[in-house]
Order: sequence, then structure tokens, then C-alpha cells
Amino acid sequence: MDKKWMFADRFSEEYENGVEEFVKFAVKHATDRDRIICPCLDCCYGGRGNGDVLQNHLLANGIDRSYTCWKMHGEMSNNNVDFQNNETSESNEFDTNTFDYDRVDEMVDVVEEDLRDCPKMFERLVSDSEKPLYDGCIKFTRMSAVLKLYNLKARNGWSDKSFTDLLTLMKDMLPQDNVLPDRNYEAKKMLCSIGMSYERIHACPNDCILFRNEYASLNECPKCNVSRYKKQFIPAKVVWYLPIIPRFRRMFSSEVDAKHLTWHKYDRIRDGKFRHPADSPQWAKIDHDYPDFGKEARNLRLALSTDGMNPHGFQSIPNTVWPVILVIYNLPPWLCMKRKFMMLSMLISGPNQPGNDIDVYLAPLIDDLKYLWETGVEVYDRYKKENFNLRAMLFGTINDFPAYGNLSGYSVKGKKACPICEEKTDTLRLHNCQKNIFLGHRRFLHSNHRYRGWRKAFNGKPEKGVAPVALTGDQLFEKVKDMSNKFGKPFAKDLVKSGWKKKSIFFELPYWKSLYVRHFLDAMHIEKNVFDCIIGTLLNVLGKSKDSINARLDLVDMGIRTELAPVEDGKRTLLL
Repeated sequence: MDKKWMFADRFSEEYENGVEEFVKFAVKHATDRDRIICPCLDCCYGGRGNGDVLQNHLLANGIDRSYTCWKMHGEMSNNNVDFQNNETSESNEFDTNTFDYDRVDEMVDVVEEDLRDCPKMFERLVSDSEKPLYDGCIKFTRMSAVLKLYNLKARNGWSDKSFTDLLTLMKDMLPQDNVLPDRNYEAKKMLCSIGMSYERIHACPNDCILFRNEYASLNECPKCNVSRYKKQFIPAKVVWYLPIIPRFRRMFSSEVDAKHLTWHKYDRIRDGKFRHPADSPQWAKIDHDYPDFGKEARNLRLALSTDGMNPHGFQSIPNTVWPVILVIYNLPPWLCMKRKFMMLSMLISGPNQPGNDIDVYLAPLIDDLKYLWETGVEVYDRYKKENFNLRAMLFGTINDFPAYGNLSGYSVKGKKACPICEEKTDTLRLHNCQKNIFLGHRRFLHSNHRYRGWRKAFNGKPEKGVAPVALTGDQLFEKVKDMSNKFGKPFAKDLVKSGWKKKSIFFELPYWKSLYVRHFLDAMHIEKNVFDCIIGTLLNVLGKSKDSINARLDLVDMGIRTELAPVEDGKRTLLL
């Protein structure tokens, strides 16, 4: 097939005809016609789509001209084809969080299956992993040396320029026949075959949509009419998605990790104590409600966590980036919170937080989670030496309270801020401190508890109320299922000010409404924001105490703790 069109001008008729032929070829040989790898310069083999998406991307962005043998789209290589290795193929993904840089030989075995259609790339990978760094070197191969150096670069935050300078210096220091790359670019190029790819998806600056699927070819947001680009071909906003399915495959390709992923079933202590989410009623409910999923110990149960962070480290710079982290609950408790097993799945760029519109950005991740639940993927288990169909589910989310509101769709501000009590939230507005407080917590105690009768220690009244019953997932879904979600900052004014304001994207997961608890509050924020304030007030820690004149005046207004009322001493007000 003539491929000269790949080098023609992107606006020429020759290039357009060539793209049309390529798309026909790709669709014809695709195993899944809705998830064809896109070789455009923007997706860089990280994106997938149907034939129309491929055609739009290739016309808008151009094709990678080094992709002269269409290995990923069904073409067989031969000696007459000038095949240049694709360095960023989606099938060659490697997660540095799930592999040890010292296990180079194991990595080569791991990527062998992925590179079965790219023999030249695999041959080069094996050569690099076996070639000594220099004649007589028995400690390092070319691949292991670069991996260890890249590990140091990542851990210490070295820039690309400083890493290039280091490689240049080391190459001069080593014997003359050494094969160490002398530039960061060459080192990255060498590691691309085991590298972790990502999808770079353009987003509306107002958080209305992602330019993917039916919106992939648009240059303006169809909802707010804002341009997709801030300059020519420079996107105004981008979200990075790191596909999770290939990373799960790589985890099971490690014999040690594959064994750990079944700890919850075979090695967990069962003595009635709560040490791990596997000891919770929700875990047992999933096994009961979905026996086909529960009987396979290797099926993954995941937790999602996200929060805003300032990438610059300076609070004076108003910029926030939202990483989305996945935690694997199959692992034992001493591993599931280790950095190695915490997967960065998305990075939502700033400068403003997504807020209620975070559902727009979570769509690619939810699509993969739905696929993993409904269909699953074939994975090789190195520990048991067999293939199996891997499925996965989202066990819940872990967040602080503001992010809880963003993900669940409930307004956690104002008088009715409790998503459990909803309209029955017991609220009191403090006149002097200008804050809402919630004093109805005693109603959650059993009816004969002694605290219910205490007056002075609480709000000056006995508690006779009954705790509201939390809605089940099915009841909550019935409440929000008919809500129309109109995302985007221009439409924020139309949202309700209290209560449920959207149907969360997580309800697209078939099992979500059947869970006992869908959103968890993380202990770190509870400790920091609640416990620190209590201890700071009790010990009168400077800067930490909440004991103020306004707080004392509010106690007087409420008619409790009158002995703590501020004392006027001439022109001064004293707190005794």
C-alpha cells in the first residue's frame, strides 16, 4: 500500500484520501471497532475511538509519520517495509508505581505479550536488557542502568536538563565503550517500550464537556460556545487520563503482586475484628449480591480519592490541580496504602477547581470501570500460571467533606449540610460567630443513653429526638434519577442551593446503588479539622484555640455556660 500520503501536506487532497484509506483499513482489521488506537500527533497512540473519531483526529492533528508499518491496525511486517518502532503505543504501558526498578528481567517477560506484534521493538528491548553497560561490567546492563537512574530522577524531582547533564557526565566518566545514553531524550526513547502512556483529552475551559467521542472534532464548546483553543492548536484546558486496564495487567504479571492480590480471601485473619475493608458488611454484601464476581478472589475492589492541591506550593498563587487516585483493597493493609500501589488515574488541570462539574472529567475512568464490571479483560496470572477474566468494581470514594459534596452531588454547605439527615438536619445559626452549628448529634444515641438527659454540657435542653433513617442506595437513586445534569460554570447559577443538585456519574455503575456506603470521609481531615480544634481549645494553644469573645457571647445567647461569659473591665473585655 502506498504511504507517501503520510508525508504530504495535511491540507492536501492526497493526505485526505490517504486518511480515508487508513481508516477503512483500521476498521476492517479492528477487533473492537469502537476502541481503535489513534496514531494522531495529539493522542500519540494513547486515545481510542471509532472510525469517525480516527478520521477527525488525523485530519485535525496529523499522523505520526514514523508509523509506516501499521502494526496496531492489522498490518503484517515484512522485510520490504521500513518499520520504525512506535515509542508511545498504548499496548506498551508500564506503571512505575506497580513495579520495582530492580526487576529488569521480570519486566522483559511482562512486556513480551504486549509486544508480540512488534518483533523489532521486543528484540531491541531484550538486547538492551542483556547488553552489559560496558565490556566486563557484570553489575549493570544498559536497561537496568537507565531504569535505576530514572528512579533517582523521579524520586528527587530532577529536571530533564539536569538529568541530561548527569548522563553526559557519567558517559564521560565510564569506560569509552560504554552504551549509556548521553541525553534524556535517548533514555526516554529507550524506555518507551515499557513506558506508561496516557490520554491527553481537551476540555472546555468552563468545564462543560470533554472534547471526546461525539465532541472530538469540534473547535468550540457546543454548550457555552467558548473556543477549545487559547491559541492556534494550543488547548485551553486539558485533562490527563492514565488508562487503568493495562496497569492491572502488569500487576498480575508480577508473581509477588499477583499473590498479594488474593490476600483478602486466602490469608486474612477472620476473628470478627475490623482490620480491613474485607471485614466490613459491605464486602460481604457484594459477595452475596454478585456471587459471580465474589467467587473470583482476583477480581479487584477499588477506592477512589481526589482532592485539590496547589502545584506551585505557594498558597498565594490561586491555582489548583485535582489528582484522582485509585486504591486497591484486595491487598493486605500494610500494602494497599503504599505509594507503589496507589494509582494516579487522572490529573484534572486548573487553575480553578472542577467543583460540581467533576463528573465531566471522570467520564473516561467511569467508562473503563463499567467495561471492567460488565465484560472484564483477559489477564495472565503469573502466580497461578493461567489466564483468567479480570473484573473490577468501585468499592467507594474517600474524601474530605467538600470533595464529598462534589462527588456525591449533595450540597454540603448551609443549614442542611448533612447528606444523611438532609431536611431533618438540626441546625443553629450563631449570631456573633456567623456560623452554622449542628447540635443534634445526641439523637443518634440509644433512647436510654445518659447523655440525652444532660442539659448544661450540651445545648441546655434534653434530647428526645429520634435519628433520621439514612436512605438506601435504591431510595436515593429514585430521588435523583430524573435530575438533568447541566454541567459548566455558566450554568452554576441554575443549581439548587441545598439538597441534591445532580445525579452523580457514579450511578452509571450498575452496582453503585446497591452499596451500603458509597462515600467515605477520610480520617486525616477529621483528625486535623476536628480533633486539633478540640485539643487546641482545651489546652488554650495559641493560634489553635477556638475560644474567642464571639464564641463566649454566643454561649450567653444560648443560655448555657453562663459562668464563661466575657467580663467587661473598663475598656477591656476579659475571658476568664
